[in-house]
Amino acid sequence: MNAERTQVLGLEESLSLVQDTLKGRRFDGVFGFSQGAAFAAVIAALLERPQLYPSFLVDGQPLHPPLKFCVAVSGFKVRDPLCDSIFAQPFSTPTLHVIGKTDIIVTEERSRLLVEASSDGRVEEHDGGHFVPSKGHWRKFLRDYMRDNLADIPSPGLLASSAPASGAATPIPGGSGGGPALMMKL
Repeated sequence: MNAERTQVLGLEESLSLVQDTLKGRRFDGVFGFSQGAAFAAVIAALLERPQLYPSFLVDGQPLHPPLKFCVAVSGFKVRDPLCDSIFAQPFSTPTLHVIGKTDIIVTEERSRLLVEASSDGRVEEHDGGHFVPSKGHWRKFLRDYMRDNLADIPSPGLLASSAPASGAATPIPGGSGGGPALMMKL
């Protein structure tokens, strides 16, 4: 950010790297934490309206189709002139917003601004702070969401009562067959 916190330094370069990554490849979704979550939402929104950033067009056509999902853990809405135009209208990529109840780095208030920019958002809270929740019930929930974000997946809070202790192995039915959705992790 610049000193006034109104422009992201290096945004153009970062978008250029994403553009190169997207060329000729297909991704189902994007997963980001903190600044990565903020950037993940920018990418999801931009892929819906690539005309706002012409580098995301090739011969007038979108570089990549809109994503099937976005996961934003401790995300926030980026303040930048380009991002302001991208978020001028809510983006519709199904987005899971994970908020830490005791996060003092990206407060709930800051995360809620990103939630408001998402017209198809789901909010889940965890009891911790600024981290990706990793207890067994959260791992299962995140895996299931990324496999089929349109399914009726129970909240990880409901799964907590039957989850193994933190650090315990959580078996995945069917092993690695079928695998997780191809995604970018930011």
